[in-house]
Amino acid sequence: MTKLSVNINKIATLRNSRGGDLPNVVQFAKDVQRFGAEGVTVHPRPDERHIKYKDAYDLKPVVYTEYNIEGNPIPKFIDMVLEIKPTQVTLVPDAADAITSNAGWDTIKNKDFLTEVISEFNAHGIRTSLFVDPEIKQIEGAKNTGVHRIELYTEAYAHHYQLGNKEAVNAYVKCAKLAHEIGLGVNAGHDLSLDNIQFFRAQVPELLEVSIGHALIHESLYLGIENVINMYKNKLKLNETQ
Repeated sequence: MTKLSVNINKIATLRNSRGGDLPNVVQFAKDVQRFGAEGVTVHPRPDERHIKYKDAYDLKPVVYTEYNIEGNPIPKFIDMVLEIKPTQVTLVPDAADAITSNAGWDTIKNKDFLTEVISEFNAHGIRTSLFVDPEIKQIEGAKNTGVHRIELYTEAYAHHYQLGNKEAVNAYVKCAKLAHEIGLGVNAGHDLSLDNIQFFRAQVPELLEVSIGHALIHESLYLGIENVINMYKNKLKLNETQ
């Protein structure tokens, strides 16, 4: 079964726009789990423009499903993750001024650095994942770092799918198959939506987890958060294809 982890960064963005505490990210995390989400994802950035480091700590006691913290492993981030000990940490090579994640790791060039960081997290019982582009060499490089999983960066798939080019999924199919064969779990995220998630899931049976935020919150404005979460869960069932 593919798990749905809801990225709640956009809820924090909305809260921060007014300087208060509405909507409350802790309550929202409780609610998405109650509605059926199998995980909660946050991605604190150094400027804390959406999820704040304090939020990451505040969420720890209420996330009873899977807690996934994403981010660039700068010292402050590493210290936070080691203190919170989430279910999973997903390492993303974000530039400080990046609007959103826009590239995966070069797992070959950064092997030594990633191996050191991943070893520290693994030693504390935290499942590790690397955000990677759908390239065979990057999957092979990820294996050499000691990481548990990869998260396939799906922006290219989503873009081409919208244009009608379903063959764009092929690179992801090959990478997921290889990852599975060499003992890496497969996650995916970025620009996945109700429009494209079902086809992706059908083509990538190895998929363990998807992390979805922006599209899910956008869709929920029209359809309601509880409805949307259950719509995703239905589309993630392997026996449903399109």
